[in-house]
Amino acid sequence: MSVLHTLQERSNTSCELCGSKTGLKQYNIPPALNETVDTSILACETCFNQIEGNEDMDANHWRCLNDSMWSEHKAVQVMAWRMLQRLRKEGWPQDLLDMMYLDDETMAFAKETGEHKDDSEKIIHRDSNGVILEHGDSVVLIKDLKVKGSSMVAKQGTAVRNIRLDHENATYIEGKVDGQQIVIVTEYVKKL
Repeated sequence: MSVLHTLQERSNTSCELCGSKTGLKQYNIPPALNETVDTSILACETCFNQIEGNEDMDANHWRCLNDSMWSEHKAVQVMAWRMLQRLRKEGWPQDLLDMMYLDDETMAFAKETGEHKDDSEKIIHRDSNGVILEHGDSVVLIKDLKVKGSSMVAKQGTAVRNIRLDHENATYIEGKVDGQQIVIVTEYVKKL
């Protein structure tokens, strides 16, 4: 059974965050690389676009987290916690965060993207031109790079899509080159 089918079954074909039944798609929670039921949720287009930053945050839309934060599924709990963290300056999300409980493993996963940190504490990844890189961006290599522990050379001009950020080091990103997951130093890439 596919991950998407399992998510549809688990959620009764509705958004696991707001309950909408339209425009549903699978969202793989960063920084997870593999799409599994434990690291994915079913989200409507509105939730998906606001999570990804494609639309401005509508704080009133996210009042639905009052219900979804109590989900039995850890992936839903993680996304509810992260969205409440993004909105905590609104006031009401902080009350929900104070009530929320996540076990140690789930909390560690929730904190991996740094949502809980103030802007001054967050690690910012920049490409060779100083442009800010975000999770899911595409970059191109500006230099041939020898991959450590392998005989592979990632050639200049190679596009790396759907990058992942290292949330402990601003100079590292991860991406797939020729089907192999590698760590890339940000000074050797340019955002597409």
